Amino acid sequence: MNKIIRNIFLLSLVIFIGHYNDVSAESHGSYKTNESKEVNVYSARKTYLMKPLFQAFKKDTGITVNIISGKSKELQNRIEREGLNTRADVFLTVDAGNLHIAKSKDLLKKIYSEKINKLVPSYLRDEDGYWYGLSVRSRVIMYNPNTVKLSDLSTYEDMANKKWKGRICVRSSGNIYNQSLLASLIYHLGEKKSEEWAKNIVKNFSRKPKGNDRTQMTSVVLGQCDITLANTYYLGKWMSSEKEEEKKYAKQIAVYFPNQNDRGAHINISGAAVVKHSKNTGNAIKLIEYLASDKAQELYAKTNHEYPIRENIDVSDIVKSWGYPFKQDRLSANQLGKNNNKAVKIFDKVNWQ
Repeated sequence: MNKIIRNIFLLSLVIFIGHYNDVSAESHGSYKTNESKEVNVYSARKTYLMKPLFQAFKKDTGITVNIISGKSKELQNRIEREGLNTRADVFLTVDAGNLHIAKSKDLLKKIYSEKINKLVPSYLRDEDGYWYGLSVRSRVIMYNPNTVKLSDLSTYEDMANKKWKGRICVRSSGNIYNQSLLASLIYHLGEKKSEEWAKNIVKNFSRKPKGNDRTQMTSVVLGQCDITLANTYYLGKWMSSEKEEEKKYAKQIAVYFPNQNDRGAHINISGAAVVKHSKNTGNAIKLIEYLASDKAQELYAKTNHEYPIRENIDVSDIVKSWGYPFKQDRLSANQLGKNNNKAVKIFDKVNWQ
C-alpha cells in the first residue's frame, strides 16, 4: 500500500514540475517553436503607417504580419467577444489609456523579454509586463503666430488664465488624448487643482468642442481661435502632405512645448501588447522586440514624424524643425491609465463636453 502511495506521489510531482516549467517558460519569454510563420495584429493605427515596418520585419524574420484594422474600442470589444477563438496575437494601439483599459479587461498576456525591457524605458511600459510603448508623441500648444506672442506662452496651467478667454479651441472630453493629459495633471497637481484648471479652460473656449486635432489646428489657422492642444505629428502630416492647402496651413501655425522650465511637456505613447489567447505568442514577442529596435524606431521617427522611445535615434528634419530634443515629462505612462476614470469624472463635472 505504501508503494502505491509513493508511486502516486512521484507521478503527481512529475506532473507538477512539468506544469511549473511550462508556466515558467511562458513568464520568461521561452515559447514553443512550432508556431506558424505568421503573426496576427489587431491594429488601431493606420495601416499605411505600419506597413513599412511590417514589411521590414518579414524581410528580416520571414514572419508574415496579417493586419486587421479598426478603432481601439472596437478591436478591444472584438478580442473580448472572440475569447479563446480570437485570431489576434498582438494588440497595437495609441495612448497608454487604451492599453490600460485593455489590461483591466483581462485581454492581454503578461510577457517577459529581456530584450524589450532593455529597449523600452521603464516609464514607457506597463509595470507588470502587459504592454510596451513603441513611439512617443507630445500633446503641445499650437498657436497662431500672427495673434499670439511667444512670450505669452508658458505652461499647460497657464491656459486656464483669463487672458485666453474666448481664444481656445479643443477636442471633446471623450477624446483619450485629452483624458490622458488631464490624468497627468491630476498626478502633478492633485484632483482639486486639476478640476479648477479644467473648469477655467471651459470658460476660455472659443466654441464648443468638436472635430479631431486637425480640426482644431485648422480653426487656429482660420482665426477661429488663437491656441489649441494637438499632437505634434499631425503638423508633420501637414508639412509632408501632397495637398497644397495643408502645406499652406502648416506655415501658418507654430508649435510650443509647455513646461520646459519645470517637469517638461506631456508625452504619451503608441504601444503594443500580446493578446491573452494568442496562438503565436513567440512570433508576437519577436514583432514587439523588432518594433522597439533601432531600425524600426528610425522608421517610426522618420516616416510618421513621431518621437522614438530612445533619444539616440535620429528623427526627421520636420521633427527637428520644432525643436528636438525637448524636455519631456517622464511621468510613468501607467499613471495615465490609472487616473483615466478621475479625468473623465472631472471633465463631466465641469461640462467640458
